[in-house]
Amino acid sequence: MLQSLKNIFSNSDITQEKTNEDIDILSGLMIEAANSDGDITQDEINKISDSLINIFKEDPQIVEESLSGALENKDNALSLYFYTSKLNKSFSDEKKILLIEVLWEVILSDNKIHDFETNLIRRLAGLLYISDVECGNAKKRASKKINKK
Repeated sequence: MLQSLKNIFSNSDITQEKTNEDIDILSGLMIEAANSDGDITQDEINKISDSLINIFKEDPQIVEESLSGALENKDNALSLYFYTSKLNKSFSDEKKILLIEVLWEVILSDNKIHDFETNLIRRLAGLLYISDVECGNAKKRASKKINKK
């Protein structure tokens, strides 16, 4: 019985580590998207935080810690392949499309679309196996959300 209790707690630790890793990957990727034009605005940071909390249903305290870490390490960014290979293993297609839509919202939040940002989204969509049509539709949905505000 004692071993069963140990297993329950160790499994919850593993689940928590996996959740934190997913948040760190999402934060890093979103900060990378926001920084692709060389400037991260407070609007972009707010949009990232809001998206992680409200859309991806993550804990606000963990999101804040993860974003702080991602901002500190933004100049030591990992490759897109690092992020996408992890996301391809743990995200459904629907969640990956939602991620692309949120990334478009982050990019559009400063009311400027830079060529580097567009290029980043296209590369991410390809690495996440999201079609150009799905990516375009995600951009349209994100644009509508941004324009409503």
